[in-house]
Amino acid sequence: MDLLILCAPAGSALLWGIAVGLALKDSAGSSGRRYTRTARERPYDTGAGARLQQLLLVEAASSVMDRLGIQERFQLPLAAMHGKLVVLRGRGWSLSDTERYAAFSVGAGWAVWTGGTAMAALAKEPAMLLLSGVIGLLLPVMKLREPAQLAERRRQNIVLALPDLLGKLMLLVGAGETVQRALVRCWSGQASGEERALAQEGARRKRKGPDQSLHEEWGRMVRALENGESFAAAVESFSRRCAVQEVSMFATVMLLHHRKGGDQFALALRELSYSLWEKRKATARMRGEEASSKLVFPLAAIFGLLMIAVAAPAILMMP
Repeated sequence: MDLLILCAPAGSALLWGIAVGLALKDSAGSSGRRYTRTARERPYDTGAGARLQQLLLVEAASSVMDRLGIQERFQLPLAAMHGKLVVLRGRGWSLSDTERYAAFSVGAGWAVWTGGTAMAALAKEPAMLLLSGVIGLLLPVMKLREPAQLAERRRQNIVLALPDLLGKLMLLVGAGETVQRALVRCWSGQASGEERALAQEGARRKRKGPDQSLHEEWGRMVRALENGESFAAAVESFSRRCAVQEVSMFATVMLLHHRKGGDQFALALRELSYSLWEKRKATARMRGEEASSKLVFPLAAIFGLLMIAVAAPAILMMP
C-alpha cells in the first residue's frame, strides 16, 4: 500500500507530462490553428494564468481524448451536450467549443486526482488516495451534466415567467395598444424612452428573479423591432433563442394573429394563457417536490447524529 501511495502521484504526473508534450506537438503541427480563441470566448480559462490553464487542462486532455478516440465513441452524448450549450451560450457556440469544454472537464478531474495523490503521498494516508480518486471521477461527471441541468433550470424559469408577461400583453392589447408597442411596454414596464434605455443597460442587475432569461431575450426582441427588423423575423428569432416549446406556441400565436389584432388576438392570447398557467403550476409543483426530496438526506444524517449523541453515553457507561 505504501508503494502504491508513492507510485500513484509519480505515474499520474508522468502521464500528464506526456499529454502536455503531445499537446505542444499538436499545437506546433497545426500552427496554433486549433487554439486561437480569445480568453473572452473561453468561459473556463480567464485570468492571468489563462495560457497555462489552457495547456494543462484543455489541450493535454484533448490530445489524450483524440488519440483514444473518446469523442468519436461518445458522439451522441456529445451532440446532446452541444445542443444544451448552444441554448445556454448562444448561436456562436460551435462544436469545437463543446469538445474543449468536455476536455476541460476531464482535465479538471485529472488535476484533482494528481493533486490528491501527491497530498496522500506526503501524508502517507491511503484514505486520502481513495478520496482523491472518487472526487477525480465525480468532478468530470458533474461538469458534463451541468449544461443539461442549467438548460432545464432555464426552461423552468421561462415557463414560470411567461404567463406574467402574457397577462400584461393581454391587458395592454385589450386597452387599445398596438402589438409592437405592447411588447415594448411589457419589457420595460415604463413608457418613456429614457427609462427603457436604463432598463437595457441594467437589465441583468435589476432582474435577478426567475424571469431573468426570458426578460433578456424579450429585450433583444424589442431592440430588434426598434432597429427596424420585421415583426415576423424578430419573433422567430426570439423563439429560436429561447428554445422552449411554450415560447414557440406563443410565437406562433403572435405571428398568426398580430395583423388581425382586436378581439381575436386577445382571445387567442387568453386561451394560450390558460394552458401556460397550468404548466406554470405543474413546474412549481415539480420544484417543490425536488426541494423536499433534497431534504431527505440531510434530515437522515441529522437523525443519525442525534441517535449517536443519545446512545453514545449509555453505551460508554455500560460495564
